[in-house]
Amino acid sequence: MLGFIGGSGLYEIEEISNVEFVKVSSRFGNPSDDILVGEIDGNKIAFLPRHGRKHTLSPSEINYRANIDAFKQVGVTELISLSAVGSLKDNLPPGTFVLIEQFVDKTYLRKKTFFENGVVAHVSMAEPTCKQMNRIVKDSGNLCSVELVGNGIYVVIEGPQFSCKIESEIYRTWGCNVIGMTNMPEAKLAREAEICYSTVGMVTDYDCWHPSHESVTVEVIIEQMKKNVINAKKIISKIASVHATTVEKLKRCSCKSALDYAIVTKKEDINSSTLANCFFVAGRVLGE
Repeated sequence: MLGFIGGSGLYEIEEISNVEFVKVSSRFGNPSDDILVGEIDGNKIAFLPRHGRKHTLSPSEINYRANIDAFKQVGVTELISLSAVGSLKDNLPPGTFVLIEQFVDKTYLRKKTFFENGVVAHVSMAEPTCKQMNRIVKDSGNLCSVELVGNGIYVVIEGPQFSCKIESEIYRTWGCNVIGMTNMPEAKLAREAEICYSTVGMVTDYDCWHPSHESVTVEVIIEQMKKNVINAKKIISKIASVHATTVEKLKRCSCKSALDYAIVTKKEDINSSTLANCFFVAGRVLGE
């Protein structure tokens, strides 16, 4: 199943039919909200508002582990993140959609792994987003005339405050081209759960580095978000259709075998409580 996790300003998708809200219980705590399960043109999808439908969760308060675990429970195998981001480059003005390929994780308050309390795993994050899903997203954008700029490098800050000017300038020297607060540890956890993960960064503003741009304000961001959501909904519908034609190929994606050699603790040395916690995300390799 294809899943979508919506960032700021994207809470409902009118194109979804046969809608059902599913309350999922996770051993890692409460997900951001109930998961909307429905269909787009007959293709089953799941959607979760990352901050909750009433936007009550700050980036640091989001239970990323519960969200990914909940997606896994309802059968999501591929996940598209739609996230509001700031631009760190002149050539990425507000309104640009950026396909993310790399992350720089500057968060520090968040739980970043499912594997703890007696089990150790090391998954590869060399390519943190799924190349096959990125191609589907890119092709879907072309089909609905929504341009996506590639080679996105997303620096994820803790927030909830926006960055200082000196921080913004430092991130630019690192080669980062967009900045946001939510895609880490989301991408890491999706990899641990063997879910193909792709991110569309929807630019709302230039970050505070820009000499002719006013300091970032919530008002400016919300106004641009409203415009971005129109294109986001177009691309979501098209992604659902294109995804349906590539399901068999995606089954062979390397993301689906991320845990093959990652768990270094022997199963017999893992306590029963920890095994139960990891049942959905790692059941393929740890067994029942």
